[in-house]
Amino acid sequence: MAKIKAGVIGGAGYTGGELLRILLNHPQVDIAFVHSNSNAGNNVYEVHTDLFGDTELKFSGELSTEVDVLFLCVGHGDARKFLEANPFPEKVKIIDLSQDFRLQDKASITYQDTNSARQFVYGLPELNRDAIKQAPNIANPGCFATCLQLGLLPLAAGGHLKNEVHITATTGSTGAGQGLSPTSHFTWRNDNLSVYKAFDHQHLNEIGQSLRQLQPGFDRAINFIPYRGDFTRGIIASMYLDCDLSADESIKLYTDYYAGHPFTHVTTRNIDLKQIVNTNKCFIQVQKKGDKIFIISIMDNLLKGASGQAVQNMNLLFGLEEATGLKLKAVAF
Repeated sequence: MAKIKAGVIGGAGYTGGELLRILLNHPQVDIAFVHSNSNAGNNVYEVHTDLFGDTELKFSGELSTEVDVLFLCVGHGDARKFLEANPFPEKVKIIDLSQDFRLQDKASITYQDTNSARQFVYGLPELNRDAIKQAPNIANPGCFATCLQLGLLPLAAGGHLKNEVHITATTGSTGAGQGLSPTSHFTWRNDNLSVYKAFDHQHLNEIGQSLRQLQPGFDRAINFIPYRGDFTRGIIASMYLDCDLSADESIKLYTDYYAGHPFTHVTTRNIDLKQIVNTNKCFIQVQKKGDKIFIISIMDNLLKGASGQAVQNMNLLFGLEEATGLKLKAVAF
């Protein structure tokens, strides 16, 4: 088959850089352009310095509609504005890494001058793989949302979410994006830990939406306490709730649900972040503690939580094997 021609909007940020690292080595993709208003004319390797020697691509300030897929690696709220100002032909698949189209009541954009619309499918392959294959456009899930949903989806699919869910999760500093803020400076993050957005993190909306997709009527509280970690990348989430499944039933529920999904793996053994950093994997540890089920979910926030999952979705959209170009290896020391 002919190679997929890809365009990248917002290529200078963290998710843009991760996406370029994958696409440059993807056997079925040619990068047509990498757009950046602030870096137009500069070599990509001047921003993503590890790509020196890998590519001579330059950032462009111009857009081209001669692509098969367009990745939007822009800030929340900016994807919808970009598409409103720059309508691409319907044949161009859009994969948006912002939160603009994730919720069902916001999962479309209408162009008033042509009365045409773009519809977005929520791009969590472990939930919507078949729909993704037929989708016109993809709303890539959030990083925390991906990690937490993968920890809870099997329970929802079996109708076992009957009680409040309690979650504590810590993310690396890259989760805050490339722009500096008081809580993203090295001197503040290093040797430090803090809670933020307790009980009202924005990803709770998409998590609840997905759980109700599998278990209609789910109305229990999801008590989520996010932490800022003093490491660069990765998410570790621990969650528990009352559950009447036995230990063996719990493991079977999870292993059966994720059978055939190439990046999500279930274990009863202890897991740690170094196993998944720099990969597109999610590891899930399941234990039964008395009358509670205890789940730990770990993944890389920039890959499975963003750019890696975006390429996974692209593979499904274009009929490629799901893991193409994504066999990335962790560094275990």
